[in-house]
Amino acid sequence: MRITKFGHACVRVQGDGGVVVIDPGVFTDPAALEGADAVLITHEHADHVHPDHLRGSGVPIWTIAAVERLLREQAPEVADRVTVVRPGDRLEVAGTAVEVVGEKHAVIHPDYDRFDNSGYVLESGGASVFHPGDALTPPGREVDVLLAPVSAPWLKVSEAIDFVREVAAPRSLAIHDRVYSDIGLDMVATHMGNLLPAGQAFERREPGRDL
Repeated sequence: MRITKFGHACVRVQGDGGVVVIDPGVFTDPAALEGADAVLITHEHADHVHPDHLRGSGVPIWTIAAVERLLREQAPEVADRVTVVRPGDRLEVAGTAVEVVGEKHAVIHPDYDRFDNSGYVLESGGASVFHPGDALTPPGREVDVLLAPVSAPWLKVSEAIDFVREVAAPRSLAIHDRVYSDIGLDMVATHMGNLLPAGQAFERREPGRDL
């Protein structure tokens, strides 16, 4: 499995059967979708789904009902390529096994309604990777790589560290990192290095770089 970090929350996963792109949002270079065989979208926020990127590609899309409704309103020409998934679903996408995990976005503020959000565990070639979207819902199983959110209005560094500890993947790759400056991201990496137990590595990659 080859994992390439793109802008903010977008990651490209090359498995045995093809290329799956997760959450190509407004901060993502459209090149992330070149040669893709499938797109997975965790929820409806613009930093995770950008209709213009999807219009420029004929790639089939798997996502939750809330995103399907958004695309039907904002990009009806894309909506016919959408397959709706639900928490707990197990499917095969571009030759990669996918499990749908969780159903709610993390709490941004108690006065806001909560959005739907489902993460995805992808497995190919004996390796697994988990993208939680904007949630701190663990996958309920061991994974080899956690795509770990590190900066957001709904997240503080202690929560990010506790989530990485709870999932306990041998490797965690920082995602959802556009909100912080380089100084802030260096601080997150320092805290992760200080507080993660032995056997858990935390890494950050610039857009376009492989894990």
